[in-house]
Parts: sequence; structure tokens; C-alpha cells
Amino acid sequence: MNAPADFTLRHDWTLEEIVAIHDAPLLELIARASALHSRFFDPNDVQKAALLSIKTGGCPENCSYCSQSAHHREVKLDRVELMQVDEVLSAAKRAREAGADRFCMGAAWRQAPKGERFESVLDMVRGVRALGMEACVTLGMLDDGQAERLVEAGLTAYNHNLDTGPEFYGEIVTTRTYEDRLQTLAAVRRAGIEMCCGGIIGMGESVRDRAHMLQVLASFDPHPESVPINALAAIEGTPLEGRPPVDSLELVRMIATTRILMPKSRVRLSAGRSGLSREAQILCLVAGANSIFYGEKLLTAGNPGLDADAALFSALSAQGQGGCAAKQ
Repeated sequence: MNAPADFTLRHDWTLEEIVAIHDAPLLELIARASALHSRFFDPNDVQKAALLSIKTGGCPENCSYCSQSAHHREVKLDRVELMQVDEVLSAAKRAREAGADRFCMGAAWRQAPKGERFESVLDMVRGVRALGMEACVTLGMLDDGQAERLVEAGLTAYNHNLDTGPEFYGEIVTTRTYEDRLQTLAAVRRAGIEMCCGGIIGMGESVRDRAHMLQVLASFDPHPESVPINALAAIEGTPLEGRPPVDSLELVRMIATTRILMPKSRVRLSAGRSGLSREAQILCLVAGANSIFYGEKLLTAGNPGLDADAALFSALSAQGQGGCAAKQ
């Protein structure tokens, strides 16, 4: 669906404006976000994306939320070196057969490697694209040469989340700066790769910190094509294991605010979905989310099973028609 001819995308939102949007009466906020969503998207278009950890554990970064950090030695995690290309492509085929049309691959590296391992990732990207699926990777920091090689392989999007606002960032990560993240995103943009970039709520940040993260994202021109909004999965053994679960309505507010600021972006209801009821997930979709991660695992965290998601999409489908309203 097209926006009115006089609609202008903004890149100059102030923190005060964003906080005011976020804190608006909930029904008013959802109505505004839902109406704007319908201007740019078919409301029934909910993309299914699958996510696979192709290299697990041993990351030298100390992100407080992450089970894969080598700093969090009390986390119970089986380390897996880089998977074989054929293993990854077999997983991609299964995801496609289950209804996913985007396949995302994550590797626990500080920076994308050189040499054989990077060549293997390129082969994975080529293979996923040959299956007719979108391909997204998250490999850590990236330089211009690596970004160009990924373009040549056919990569659709590169994921590199900001995690949180710049003022709170140092409370979560100290082994990499906010500027490091922005430099990688700049390399992605220079190469012409779609940007997948979002963050996490529930780590102890304030509403203003959340707003600041969204302000940074909305300042990109163009806006990120994909914005994943994650609720913290408090994993035992990480510094954030004691954080309380995120209230589902906080997630709804964050998604609605994201949709209003970046109406042409695909907003992804990401980690933390396993803690939401079917009705809460639907409310997130009404508020402007139009993608979910599909499959029983998100890297190392749990995710709703395929049966649960089948029930979700059945509820979204036209009454009496069966099937699902998701993009196939």
C-alpha cells in the first residue's frame, strides 16, 4: 500500500518527540502506528524468517546479555565451530519447507574473519540465495572489502544491532564502542547492502535510552530496511540473568514507536517472543510488527515451536479459509 503523496519520512526526530510518542495513551499509540503501517504495507504480510547459529560460543566480546560471550563462563553452552556449508544449506531447505522465505545466519565473532572461514560464509550466502530465499548474516564488525564480497555473493541484508542507546551502551558492552558499531553500519550502507539493525529492551535501560536508540536508527537516510526489536531473554550465567521479564505492553509500545518513526522499515518481533501469549503477539502485529523469527531456536535462546506458530497464523487468517496470512 502506498503512502499519501505528501507524506515525508523524517530523519530529524528529537528525543523529546520520541519519548512523547512512546508514552502516549496506549490505544492512541497503537491506532496511530497501525494506521501508518497500513499506508506502507499489507497488514496481512507477516514475513517468516529463520535464524541459525553457524558458529556458536567463544566470542571475545563481553555483551552482558549474550550466552556466547567467552567472558560468561558459567553459561552452559556447547561451543560449535563454523558449520559445514552443506549442513547450513540443509537447514535452510528445511526452513523454506516450513514456510520461511528469509534465512539468517549468525556467527559469534568479534569481527568477520579472513580466509577460508569467510569463503565458507560466502558459499552459504550463495547457496541460500540459490534456494530462492533472502539471505542475512551477522558476523560482527565488517570492513569495506568484506562488505563488497558479501554483495557479490548476493547477500540481502547484514544484521548489526545497536543493542541500546549510546548513553546506556557502556553498561552492557565494554569491549566494543558505539562508534565501532556505527562504522560497520556505514560499511554496510556504502556497499549497498540492506541494513538490519535494532536493539533489546529489558536490560535496565530507561525509556529515554530506548528513545535514543530509535533516534539513532531513524537518523539513517534511508532508514534501516529491517529493525528487530528484542525483549531480553535473561539467560542463566550471564550478568543479566536476574532481570525480570519484559512486560508485553512495553514491547508493544516499543514496536508501535518504531513503526511511527520508521514506517517503511520491516519491524521484526524477535527475541523474547516465547514469553508472550498468542494475544500479546497479535497485539504486537497490530502495533506495526510485520516479521517474526520462525523455528524453535534463536541462536541459543528458545523460540515458540512450529505448532504454536501455526496456531498463531491460523488465528490471523481469514475466518473459514484456513492456512495462514504470512508471506510465503
